[in-house]
Amino acid sequence: MTDLSLAASGAGPMIAGAPSPHRRQLRRIALRLAVYGLPVLLILVPLATFLVYSFWTTVDGQVVQTFTLANYIDFLAKPVYRGVFIGTLWLASIVAATSLIFGYIIAYLVWRLEGRLRYLLLLLSVIPLAMNYIVKIYAMRNILGYNGFLNWLLVHTGILDTPSKLFIFNQTAVMITMAVIYLPYAILPIFLSLERISPSLLAASADLGGRPGQTFRNVVLPLSLPGSIVGALFVMVLALGDYLTPQMVGGNQGFTFGRAIWSQFGMAFNWPFGAALAVVLLLSVVLIILVAAAISRHARVK
Repeated sequence: MTDLSLAASGAGPMIAGAPSPHRRQLRRIALRLAVYGLPVLLILVPLATFLVYSFWTTVDGQVVQTFTLANYIDFLAKPVYRGVFIGTLWLASIVAATSLIFGYIIAYLVWRLEGRLRYLLLLLSVIPLAMNYIVKIYAMRNILGYNGFLNWLLVHTGILDTPSKLFIFNQTAVMITMAVIYLPYAILPIFLSLERISPSLLAASADLGGRPGQTFRNVVLPLSLPGSIVGALFVMVLALGDYLTPQMVGGNQGFTFGRAIWSQFGMAFNWPFGAALAVVLLLSVVLIILVAAAISRHARVK
């Protein structure tokens, strides 16, 4: 009996060379620690640290580790922060709506194509995701700037007499830049939701006498709604937390909540108040995700 041996404990035959029950148990524990421990260590611990910091205060440049709601009271009491927060929500909503409209049009046109051209155009549509974020912002500055391509085009076509400063260093520039940069994040989930629509449903609608417009309104649009919601949600969440785009193309008029948080950490060195602002932004994002999930669930039930 060379290949089998009995376990000393009498638990039954055990294949020679196979890991012992004790070793298998250790492996399962290590695997569970990796599965649950890494997210806790890399995600939940930093978030918990931010949450704890938000209840501390800063006095004379020193962090006072005493539990207080002073930072949240300051946020609610100061109209400037409330105004910036509401303005950022409004800006992110416009960016999300703009990206959703143009993203849906592009995704739908690409989806209607056949053969390799469909996936080639899809690749070209989302390839900006692989580009450096800073490079994309500088590219938009060159387009929207006073001597940029947009002003050059408007002047040479006779629409404007002289270059305009309307497109740079203001909220409009921030909105246009974010909408362009984040557009691929809307295109991809919308296209994937369109791709999942069975051709038999479109054929059935046509067989029943449905016109292309009716098929789109009653079949394509409802079935692509979850992907549209996800795309708009991606864009809105990214726009809410973006502080670099407002700083580089918004100038003094492009102050957003992300810049307010960054200024508390990088300029005022009031980390507890910055952490409180970050927690407010995080709770807002969670609330938006819950509302989007409820809308998607309601649409799916219908």
